[in-house]
Amino acid sequence: MDKTTMNAQIERFRKGFPWLKIVAPATAGRGIEVLSEEQQDEAVRYAEEAEVDGRCKFVPASGAASRMFKDIFAGMDTPNAATEKLAANLEKFAFYSPEVFGTAPFDPAGTARKLLTDAGLAYGSKPKGVLKFHRYPAEVRTALAEHFVEGQAYMRNADGSVDLVVTISPEHQPLFEAAVEEIRAEYEQRYGVRYNIRFTFQAKETDTLAVDAEGKPFLKEDGSILTRPAGHGALIYNLNELDAELVSIKNIDNVCVERMQPATYRWKKVLMGRALELRDRIHGYIFALDQLTLMRREMRDFAFIPGNNVFLDDPFATPECQELCNEIEEFLRDELCIELPEPRDSRDRAEMLRAKLDRPIRVCGMVKNLGEPGGGPFIIRDKDGATSLQILEGAQINPDDPQAVAALKAATHFNPVDLVCILRRHDGTKFNLLDYVDEETGLISSKSYQGRELRALELPGLWNGSMSDWNTLFVEVPIETFNPVKVVLDLLRDAHQ
Repeated sequence: MDKTTMNAQIERFRKGFPWLKIVAPATAGRGIEVLSEEQQDEAVRYAEEAEVDGRCKFVPASGAASRMFKDIFAGMDTPNAATEKLAANLEKFAFYSPEVFGTAPFDPAGTARKLLTDAGLAYGSKPKGVLKFHRYPAEVRTALAEHFVEGQAYMRNADGSVDLVVTISPEHQPLFEAAVEEIRAEYEQRYGVRYNIRFTFQAKETDTLAVDAEGKPFLKEDGSILTRPAGHGALIYNLNELDAELVSIKNIDNVCVERMQPATYRWKKVLMGRALELRDRIHGYIFALDQLTLMRREMRDFAFIPGNNVFLDDPFATPECQELCNEIEEFLRDELCIELPEPRDSRDRAEMLRAKLDRPIRVCGMVKNLGEPGGGPFIIRDKDGATSLQILEGAQINPDDPQAVAALKAATHFNPVDLVCILRRHDGTKFNLLDYVDEETGLISSKSYQGRELRALELPGLWNGSMSDWNTLFVEVPIETFNPVKVVLDLLRDAHQ
């Protein structure tokens, strides 16, 4: 890390991040679409019939599963409630085998050691993607295998291929490659597809500084400065490398057993359909606006339009352009909760509207808030004075702002990391996603390193500040589509049995 970057990050620790200006929570009917069954069917049809220049399933899967086993680690020496529940239900887990764990009754502490250490499965140092999640009569599937199954159901390209990009840590690549080779040939034959798998790493240059209690760079035992991965926001660089036009994003641990997957398939297609509908409408508006203003510029041989007193060197002031701008303004307001500040003139208005249209698109599934962790949907006042839909974490909301606190309490939904993105412009070229990141958002969190407390700096989250300047639509999806495995005991839930 160069000195300039280090000093800038130390200053960020000192100043913190500015609070975002919350207008209101996004709720059903105001910021969150609630689709009828007929509207869902139409979106599914659109997803299946629309032309798309490449589809890709993007799966964040970096890091070890250590947080998944935090309570089990704590009970390896002295049993606790988590290890006792693990031992009492051991045979229900897909990773159970008598060769490793023996037969019942199972000792809680001994079971924890066999699960987490080299004395058994060594799951404590492995990534979630390669852990055995689900047991079937004829096979056991890892979390990665379930993404293979999902991918063939709703992300096939026209040539019958499925592109799957998985973000991993470099040290885990051999484990992932082995997991892929174990299933690839069988699944390709079973489902009649061809899988194109690519592993991508979070760039080391995106790592951020850690500081001690005095705000100075945190030093390791050897005197070197500690840097840490900057959170999932750094994955915007990986997303920016993709060539596909349509990208589905879903975390590695948000899977369920196959009998419950049809709901996931349907709603992924609903989100894709709505994204493609938005794409086509937005591209149509951009084309119409460009054609109208271009046509007027080409008519400058005439002094003005008779009867309207509109000079042709101002093509934005014509009745046709104003009517189109009215329609675009209404679309942005009603569909995407975007309200623009007062323009200086007709040209400024048209240019603001076009700039808002010409951005990457994301459609985010939102589930009703039933106490699960996750960012919430809000309507925000941006720095340019316009409003927009954003996903915020609790740490981004000012606890001393009564309006912000009231908005947080009134929030009804949260984001389960279920996104569909459009990454191409109306002319087919790729967006540079780094141009749409809000560098003024991020998080400062408390962590530890070998028992020593530190503060860590996280970049704008992938679906928070890193997608801040995108065109955003929130769609309510059923809770059945959200089945994360945050702790190992979550595998006892019905969605995983």
